[in-house]
Amino acid sequence: MITRVLIAPVRFYQVAISPMLPGACRYHPTCSNYMIVAIRKHGFLGVIMGTARILRCNPFVKGGVDYVPDHFSLKRNPVNPYK
Repeated sequence: MITRVLIAPVRFYQVAISPMLPGACRYHPTCSNYMIVAIRKHGFLGVIMGTARILRCNPFVKGGVDYVPDHFSLKRNPVNPYK
């Protein structure tokens, strides 16, 4: 129940606001999808992780693939293609 309440504003953004804006997210998955996955995995801590991700998504960052880690972390979790 709490998860749905936390995800609802993100879904609203995805449906009502995001289509009107140019695509600008520097990461894959997008910041809004990252937030949803983080909330599903980590509950309220996922909101903090998603907010940190949004703050990292700026013109001074290279971006790239960054999935939600299995354990709570505010740091970027880059994917190593040579694994």
